[in-house]
Amino acid sequence: MSLRQQCAAVVIGLVTLAAPGSLLRAQVPQPGAAPGAVEQINITAGRSTVVMTDFDITRIAVTNPLIADAVVVRPREVLVDGKASGTVSLIVWGDATRKHYDVVVDAGVSLLQQNFQDLFRGEDVNVAVTENSVILSGSVSNNDVMLRAAEIARAAFPKSSIVNMLQLPGGSPSNQVMLQVRFAEVNRNAFLQAGLNLFAAHDSFAARSTTQQFAGPQFDNESQSLLEFTDYLNLFFFHRGSGIGAVLKALQGRGQLQSLAEPNLIAYNGQEASFLAGGEIPIPVVQGLTGNISIVYKEFGVRLNFTPTIAGDVIRLKLRPEVSSLDYNNGIIISGFRIPALLTRRAETDVELRDGQSFAIAGLMNNISQADNQAIPVLSKLPIIGNLFKSRSDKAEQTELMVLITPRLVRPLDPDEVPPLPTEPGKFIKPEGEGAEPGKELMDAPEAPKPVPGAVKKPKGKL
Repeated sequence: MSLRQQCAAVVIGLVTLAAPGSLLRAQVPQPGAAPGAVEQINITAGRSTVVMTDFDITRIAVTNPLIADAVVVRPREVLVDGKASGTVSLIVWGDATRKHYDVVVDAGVSLLQQNFQDLFRGEDVNVAVTENSVILSGSVSNNDVMLRAAEIARAAFPKSSIVNMLQLPGGSPSNQVMLQVRFAEVNRNAFLQAGLNLFAAHDSFAARSTTQQFAGPQFDNESQSLLEFTDYLNLFFFHRGSGIGAVLKALQGRGQLQSLAEPNLIAYNGQEASFLAGGEIPIPVVQGLTGNISIVYKEFGVRLNFTPTIAGDVIRLKLRPEVSSLDYNNGIIISGFRIPALLTRRAETDVELRDGQSFAIAGLMNNISQADNQAIPVLSKLPIIGNLFKSRSDKAEQTELMVLITPRLVRPLDPDEVPPLPTEPGKFIKPEGEGAEPGKELMDAPEAPKPVPGAVKKPKGKL
C-alpha cells in the first residue's frame, strides 16, 4: 500500500470515531435553553383527566398535592386528579426535554348549579365558589326560593360561609333594621298571716305558748316580769293584775308592680345586636386550693339579643328576649356575704315579618303559691280553744311577661334631612357689644306684658 493510501485510511478512521460524539452533542440541549409554552389544564374537583405527551416520561412534580395530584400510568400518559379549588403547576420531564402545565381546579360548582336548575326552574341563580365562601347571585321570584337556595348551599358546603346576594322584585335597598321592643311585666302578690302567742309573767313563774312561726315576746333573764318584743306589728294585750297577756299576729297585704322597658335597636343585615337594661351583681368565687376569692359579675335585668336577615321585603328575625330579677329568698350565704339567686324568664324564637308589622310573645307566666301551717301538738286538737294554738301563713305571687316587637327598615339621614334640635328660642346671654359694656353683660329678662287697649293704668304710690 502506498503512502497516500495509508494517509487516507487514517483520516477516514478519525472521522468515523469523531462522528458519534458530534451527533450526541447535537441531540443534548443546552443547559440554558428556555422551556416551551405553558399549557393550561382545566379540571373539576373530584374528577380526573389524562395528559398525553410526545416523549417518554422520566419524572413529574406537582407544587401542591392537596389541590391536584398526578401519577404516571404509561410511559407517555399522566393521570391528573382534582381535589380542591385552586391552581397548581405540573412539570413533566423526559430524557431530553421537559414540559410545564398549569392545572386549574374548579370546585364542584357545576353540580350545585345543576341542582339549582333542577329544583328552581325558571329562576336565575348563579353560584361562585371561593376558598372559604360560596356566593349566590342573580334574581328570584319570591322569598321562599331565596331562603331555600341559601339552605341548600349551606348543606352542600358546611364549612364555607354563604353570601346570599339573590335579589327579589320590589326589595328594599336598606340593609339596616331598627327593632322597636316593648317589655311589659306585671307582678301581683298577696299574703295572709294569722297566729296567737299566749304568755304569763309572774314573780314566781313564767309561761308562754308559741308555734315558733311568728316571733313572740321574750322574758328578760334578770327579771321574769320584764318582756322583750322583737316584732311590734302585732295586736298586744296584757293584764297587769294577773300577769297574763297575748300577742296576736294578724296581717293581710296585697301588692302590684308593673315595669316597662322600650328599647330601640339598630342592626346591620346578618349581624347580631344586644340590649341590656339592668345591672351586674358581684359574686365571690373561691379559686382552687389557694382559697383566694375573686369577684365575677353576673348580669340581670331586661336583655334582648336579635339577628335580622333581610330577604327582599321580608325580615327574618332570630330573637332571644330575657327578663331576670334578684331573688333574696332563695339566695345563699358565703363567707358572710348574702348572694341572691336570679329569677329568669327567657324565650328564643325565629319569626318572619314585613316592614312595620308587629308580633307579641305572651303567656310567660310564673305562679307561686305557698301555705305554711303550724300547731302545738295535743293543745291544737282541743275543741273550740284549739285554734288558739295554731298559726298560719299563706302567700301567693303571680308574674306575667309580654314582649311586643316591631321591625322597621331604616336608612341614614342626609345632612339636609336632619330635623332641628329643640333649643331655646331667645338668647340666654347677649354677645359682647350688644347693648352692654364689655364685662357687664346682662341676662335676658322676661318681656314686659303689652298694655291691653282700654285698660285703666293703675297709679303708682301709696293709697
